[in-house]
Amino acid sequence: MRKISTLIFALLISMQLSAMEIGGIDMPNTMTGEGYTLELNGAGIRDKFFMEVYVGGLYLKNKTNNAPDIINANEPMAIRLHITSNIITSKRMRNASIEGFDNALDGIKDESLQTKINSFLATYTEKIKKGDIFEMIYTPNKGVDIFKNTVFITTIDGFSFKKALFGIWLCNTPPQKSLKKGMLGD
Repeated sequence: MRKISTLIFALLISMQLSAMEIGGIDMPNTMTGEGYTLELNGAGIRDKFFMEVYVGGLYLKNKTNNAPDIINANEPMAIRLHITSNIITSKRMRNASIEGFDNALDGIKDESLQTKINSFLATYTEKIKKGDIFEMIYTPNKGVDIFKNTVFITTIDGFSFKKALFGIWLCNTPPQKSLKKGMLGD
């Protein structure tokens, strides 16, 4: 009997450590990068026209709910987007990202940053479908690695780009306040 209880306890613990369920999506509790492990800080749902379009998760080395500190931290972190609707297209994702960068940068145009933003927008050229997963993993002194469905797409260098990218979801005018709140673990 004791072996069965120990086995059940171990299964429950491993289930708790493996994922957080939100909007029907299991968000992993951790992500690993180049020599580091990131912890799920929080996750939320992005809705559009009363439909869930994606679940977004924020991964940090140390949990915090301070958005400006996260944006300005030059340390490993990641954002994971799990597409939950077929209404998301590459064009819609690019347009939403353009609006997000504009909000994150308070409308200030930075030509040196624009080239990097254009490189990021180019990652949304292939068809996007329900179930796709995008991961944006920042590593200091390297940049942001972009993955789609675990396949590496590109690296975009620069701390200023990282700040603008994470600012899309964490700035004062995010695409959805409840998503930001969820990512911050509030």
